[in-house]
Amino acid sequence: MAKRDYYEILGVAKNASDDDIKKAYRKLAMKYHPDRNQGDEAKKAEEKFKEVKEAYEMLSDAQKRAAYDQYGHAGVDPNMGGRGAGPEGFGGFAEAFGDIFGDIFGGAAGGRRGGGQQVYRGSDLSYAMEITLEEAAAGKETQIRIPSWEGCDTCHGSGAKPGTSPKTCPTCSGSGTVHLRQGFFSIQQTCPHCHGSGKIIPEPCPTCGGAGKIKRQKTLEVKIPAGINEGMRIRSAGNGEPGTNGGPPGDLYIEIRIKPHEIFERDGDDLHCTVPVGMTTAALGGTIEVPTLGSKAEIELPEGTQHGKTFRLRGKGIKGIRSSYPGDLYAHITVETPVKLTEHQRKLLRELDESFRKGGDRHSPNAKSWTDRVKDLFK
Repeated sequence: MAKRDYYEILGVAKNASDDDIKKAYRKLAMKYHPDRNQGDEAKKAEEKFKEVKEAYEMLSDAQKRAAYDQYGHAGVDPNMGGRGAGPEGFGGFAEAFGDIFGDIFGGAAGGRRGGGQQVYRGSDLSYAMEITLEEAAAGKETQIRIPSWEGCDTCHGSGAKPGTSPKTCPTCSGSGTVHLRQGFFSIQQTCPHCHGSGKIIPEPCPTCGGAGKIKRQKTLEVKIPAGINEGMRIRSAGNGEPGTNGGPPGDLYIEIRIKPHEIFERDGDDLHCTVPVGMTTAALGGTIEVPTLGSKAEIELPEGTQHGKTFRLRGKGIKGIRSSYPGDLYAHITVETPVKLTEHQRKLLRELDESFRKGGDRHSPNAKSWTDRVKDLFK
């Protein structure tokens, strides 16, 4: 069965940047990772994961990508040529001039020059943390548990069964790389037999299966700074996936999610809340109490306060991470209409309404203005 195009697998264009390729790989690797797929879909997801991983390994390496762009799959297929292989009459020329692509592109991406084992940095990991608005404003220290790889105690990290030891890979002679000859050119790529380690393990450790490490859980202390906002990330260096062949580990990024609040809505460093007041209070004015984040404040309502009036309380918002001063709190007034009235209350309201009508338009200036606009509309 013919292999699919690597660019098609990752869903990127052929002129995609290295960063675009990396982003596409991370997204698909998370989707098809074996740990995230169980049951009937596990096998299909595993195949997809391998396909995505192979495509990324080829396109993230400058010299492999160049060979693939020029020759297609034949340019990166180890079965098309190996160490010392090549068209008759050009072998000596290739040996004399060495690895031309290696000189141009500076060796395999993430690896060492000079034919040594390929060294790769581990992938970054992401962790979503949900906190309250109060915790975001004040900051907090907490703990999280994440998956971690630790050295196997049985084989002490060698990957070999106790009493045995890893052997030098016969395919690459321990270098971790093989060479593909294409006419005048020699392309260096990761050894498909040992996957760049330079060694094979005839008898794998029964505890770790030859990996030399075991997946466990570890606890991390996390300090959330005061003023952090939705979507911000905290970087925990070195707590991502381990590197390959001694490469550095990736990083862990903790992405903040803030739970919806019962009273407040956040807008940058400002807070907004709705304050219901009774019809009588709005008409007569007076002092009302307004909640703030962690305390209370008072507002003086002027007589005749209308529904929708907004009051600004300076400095009662949140002091953001990069802010010099706290934001403000905006209290939006909603005037409540009385419900479940008694007969006596209805009588009093009717008398009050009659009194308003006798007073003319001066008691309802907004209604008068609205009525005039409606009349003008139908003239």
